[in-house]
Amino acid sequence: MKRDGRRTRAGRSALTVLTAFGVLAGAALTGAAPASGVPEGGTGRRIAPGVTYREFDITAAAGRTHAHLLTVDLGNPHVRVDLLHPGAVAARATVSRLADTAGAVAGVNGDFFDITETQHPGVEATGATVGPAVAGGRVLKAAVPDGQRFGPALPPGTTTREVLGVGTDRRARLDRLSLTGSVTTPGGRLRLGGLNQYALPQNSVGAFTSRWGGVSRARAVCGTDTDRAAPCGTDAYEVTVRGGRVVAGAGRPGSGPIPSGTTVLVGRERGARELRELAVGDPVSVTHGLVAATAKVPYAFAIGGCPVLRDGTPLSGLDDSTSAVRTVAGLRGGGRQMLLLALDGADDSRTGLTIAEEAATMRGLGASDAFNLDGGGSSEMVTRDRGASGVTVRNHPSGGAERPVPNGIGVFSR
Repeated sequence: MKRDGRRTRAGRSALTVLTAFGVLAGAALTGAAPASGVPEGGTGRRIAPGVTYREFDITAAAGRTHAHLLTVDLGNPHVRVDLLHPGAVAARATVSRLADTAGAVAGVNGDFFDITETQHPGVEATGATVGPAVAGGRVLKAAVPDGQRFGPALPPGTTTREVLGVGTDRRARLDRLSLTGSVTTPGGRLRLGGLNQYALPQNSVGAFTSRWGGVSRARAVCGTDTDRAAPCGTDAYEVTVRGGRVVAGAGRPGSGPIPSGTTVLVGRERGARELRELAVGDPVSVTHGLVAATAKVPYAFAIGGCPVLRDGTPLSGLDDSTSAVRTVAGLRGGGRQMLLLALDGADDSRTGLTIAEEAATMRGLGASDAFNLDGGGSSEMVTRDRGASGVTVRNHPSGGAERPVPNGIGVFSR
């Protein structure tokens, strides 16, 4: 991995956010964005077939900020996007390491995540993300309750189940993925309330599989559906299921790797009481999956975050006062193109954008839909030059160094 410390201004375009919800205008853009997907004054640098990179300045309410933009042509049969992740839901690595390990030609950071547990002394922060995740067509996890979310407030009418995804039809879209599943026991069928997530709904039973990793599952019973900082529940129980039968029970959530073919069920409140009815040797079957609200095809890739632009219109209630370094994904051309934008965190560029300005920026670049990802010290973009053995970090992370993150969006080109 290399850091790109160049800050040359030559050849850059400048974008100006005229209003919180207006299109971008000025020398760079007038009306709709050009077909190249980057501001006028340059066509971007080709990273790989179907993938271009461009950097430019944006002048917003708080001042000038520097942006890095990837344009990804999903209509190109040699191009695809997929989830970058370290192999476990509850694990983190830098975007450069994730991209290099996966062989991606480019990438950005992803979903908001459980980064600290200062409200719960003695409980380990899991590093797991807020929203659903699908990698290579495999479901990794479901979403935590809305009140357990890390990150800025959700826009009205949205939920932690919001995703940006690419279906098996190679079209990107914004959607909502909800958990479906059950636990069948000798006493009846229980509704499954969670899958590999750091927080379970109150009174529910959640499932943890080998994809979770080895981090403690204790955080799953902390907080409430409306208050992330609420104390950890005292009524909890855990059951280990292997080969379709209960092999162990415990009075508190445990830790350590979960072997393949094994499911650990964690219950809180009523869910805990239901699991206590099970005995070693009892037959138990667990089913789980994610159901899309709109897509008619399966998702090959999906990542959590929150929508800020739909059908060319910014969502209502977007924050227009807090400027920050941000990462955002945009869609255009009916989902055949994906725009990935990461702001720079260098001292002279750290003014950032509000979420409202972020939506306006993506609309000015021609996106019909846009999806806000984690920002601040997590914001990062990497690209790999042709023939290079590793990626280069294109923006300056605002913390001064790359922050390990649980997932990201990887761009791949054959």
